[in-house]
Amino acid sequence: MDLSYTDEELAFRDEVRAFMRDELPKEMSDKIRLGEELGKEGQEKWHAILNSKGWLAPNWPKKFGGAEWNAVQRHIFEEEAAAHHAPRIVPFGLSMLAPVLQKFGSKEQQDYWLPRLLEGKDWWCQGYSEPGAGSDLASLKTRAVRDGDHYIVNGQKTWTTLGQHANMIFCLVRTDPDVKQQEGISFLLIDMNTPGIEVRPIILLDGTHEVNEVFFDDVKVPVENLVGEENKGWTYAKYLLTHERTNIAGVGFSQAGLNTVKRIARAEMAGGKPLMANPHFAARVAQVEIDLKAMATSNLRIISKAAAGGAPGVEASMLKVKGTIIRQEINDLARRAVGPYAMPFASEAIEGSNEALPDPHEAGPVAAQYFNNRKLSIFGGSNEIQRGIIAKVMMGGGQ
Repeated sequence: MDLSYTDEELAFRDEVRAFMRDELPKEMSDKIRLGEELGKEGQEKWHAILNSKGWLAPNWPKKFGGAEWNAVQRHIFEEEAAAHHAPRIVPFGLSMLAPVLQKFGSKEQQDYWLPRLLEGKDWWCQGYSEPGAGSDLASLKTRAVRDGDHYIVNGQKTWTTLGQHANMIFCLVRTDPDVKQQEGISFLLIDMNTPGIEVRPIILLDGTHEVNEVFFDDVKVPVENLVGEENKGWTYAKYLLTHERTNIAGVGFSQAGLNTVKRIARAEMAGGKPLMANPHFAARVAQVEIDLKAMATSNLRIISKAAAGGAPGVEASMLKVKGTIIRQEINDLARRAVGPYAMPFASEAIEGSNEALPDPHEAGPVAAQYFNNRKLSIFGGSNEIQRGIIAKVMMGGGQ
């Protein structure tokens, strides 16, 4: 396998670099670099910039308005976006729902919802997890009962990321409680402004409001908002999750994080020498770099396979597990590199410290990122569940 870029790919990389240099607002990249919240307005602004270039939906077919990049182009874009501290595209509508609509949605749903995604008219969130139905997602209880031209939805979703911004939610709901769990689930598109929906914030360990609980109390959903066939939602849900798990690998963002760790470790002193000269620390950095390069190669291979016509299968689970382990290891290395500066006391921030800080800009977001990213091995299907899927396939049990 030739891992060198072709002349065309190098030209594309130069085009992406020029775009990031000329079009990515500095105040936006500064916020991302310092670990600050970009907010809905900032995300929508970046989406609009990408859409004006035709790059907002790199994985969509051109017939739906996407860039239809190949796997190498997407890899190059992700690397350059991370290196320039560009915001990550909010995935729920563009990267998760859209593939489901393109494969299983009706012509009317495709014609209506896909252009609105590109134009930024809708902010989607995901209604999958419930209390008691996280890793065991098929046990979900949120009920949808057909009543004429509507479904009446009752139940609760949780860990709904950025749901406070959303005007639409795609939901898994139980439409038949009397069959095998996986055979009684449907996939609904629900307007968040419908009477009977309540969103309650969940404040995370790092103090941020990123996720929510969403309650449904006799919420009326038009039948035309059913995707595909009734009671076939589990098939669509699995298809969506494979795209989510592939996306979680985050090769470019891990590379950017590793570069930051190296920069800090070269500046920080330990025992009179740069931390990077410490054999134990250097060995950990080397190991995670080896793992990252191996995963980047696997990521390219798996995305190429998916681009050739199918959704990634068990390989997506492999990427999810390995990608999250690598990102958490990089977070831990960054936390160890800045030491106590990862948790500055308020008095030090106000009155100043009697010791020189290594770099307040580097240290500021480290603790928050470390704590926040503990979630990576849980969401999108916990790593324990993914290991079970991998083992089942490797032992000949099928997917």
